[in-house]
Amino acid sequence: MDQKIRVIVAKPGLDGHDRGAKVVARALRDAGMEVIYTGLRQTPEMIAEAALQEDVDVVGLSILSGAHMALTPRLLELMKKNGQSHVKVFIGGIIPDEDLQSLKEMGVTGVYGPGASTEDIIRDVRLSVAG
Repeated sequence: MDQKIRVIVAKPGLDGHDRGAKVVARALRDAGMEVIYTGLRQTPEMIAEAALQEDVDVVGLSILSGAHMALTPRLLELMKKNGQSHVKVFIGGIIPDEDLQSLKEMGVTGVYGPGASTEDIIRDVRLSVAG
């Protein structure tokens, strides 16, 4: 791949636990991607603006708070308004099985729970951007 895949890893909402986000960010970086970590307590507006400014291919959200069904649609709506419908959105965290289908229908590319393999995440990010 000529162009490096650009990824933002973000922690939306009030959740203060970011170990998983940092592990994934490091794995993506070690796999040759450009990774921007936004830090804790980001709003969907802040994440969408950062994604626009950084011209990313992928946004990775880490959500452990249970607010994924409120934060994700708002982020997707803002990104669509910004003309970023091509940007792939991945979510990691505590996501109940009953929400998976709704998230996919909203436009989320991949959802990963605790213990997900970083190799799987790297593969899925690469495939989503390539195809």
